[in-house]
Amino acid sequence: MSATIKIENEIAVITMDDGKANAINPTMLASLNAALDQAEKTAKAVIITGRSERFSAGFDLKLMGNSSPEDVTKLVKGGGALALRLFTFPMPVIAACTGHGIAMGCFILLSCDKRYGATGPYKIGANETQIGMVLPVFALELCKARLNPLYMTESVVMGTLFSPEEAVTVGYLDKAVAPDQVMAEAMAEAERLKALPAKAVAGNKRILRQPTVDAIAPSVVI
Repeated sequence: MSATIKIENEIAVITMDDGKANAINPTMLASLNAALDQAEKTAKAVIITGRSERFSAGFDLKLMGNSSPEDVTKLVKGGGALALRLFTFPMPVIAACTGHGIAMGCFILLSCDKRYGATGPYKIGANETQIGMVLPVFALELCKARLNPLYMTESVVMGTLFSPEEAVTVGYLDKAVAPDQVMAEAMAEAERLKALPAKAVAGNKRILRQPTVDAIAPSVVI
């Protein structure tokens, strides 16, 4: 299993669950995009969540280590395309971060309009520097668009991972709450936001984020 969708009261809840770390690989990307296709047709708000204690640990590094450079590039661009889709999705997108959100996991958070995270021994952030990688364009631009500028060097250059409470200050999350309250907070926000005029939400999101979209789009064309 990778990602599933359940739609009730015009709210689409998309749950990532591969039974492990919710690694982002071609299967996960395909299931997430299929879920978003369905949400776009029948929902007015989207919640993206993970399984208990795991939102997403990022790209599937084991797969990438055994893949050709071309396939690695395709996977990274696919992740960037997913992030861009979420960032420009024509309805409110809320993240219910149930645990660790690392690397591509944190970029999914940055792509969502509102982000609620579980308190606990979890880490959130872009650790690419720590594992010897340079951020792709989409990841850097999302960091520039959403993170607190005071923490950009610590986050991007140092690759620091943060606790959920710290992640609120840094800008990865909007609010950290008890684990059993994460989905309730996300659902309440989805109920509030789905009532907003859809065309205005989509239009103002597009206008506000167009400079970031313009910077990302050429780098994620497959």
